[in-house]
Amino acid sequence: MFGRRKKRTVPPYNKEGKIPVIRSSICTGEQVAGFKDPVSGKFHDLMLIRDSSDLAEFLSLYQIDEKDIRREW
Repeated sequence: MFGRRKKRTVPPYNKEGKIPVIRSSICTGEQVAGFKDPVSGKFHDLMLIRDSSDLAEFLSLYQIDEKDIRREW
């Protein structure tokens, strides 16, 4: 109950239809990592990026290279 955290389950990710994207707010600097459908343009956010350790966790969960991620503002 107290002091125990649930393990984070990784939603399935199909590399053949999604593009890894980090959306950054121009005003606040808030960053959100997720995947974007190139056909419809819909963005599915998965994780808030507060620092480099959050980004490293996102990259390791989904086996993505940092060079493959696009940034959008």
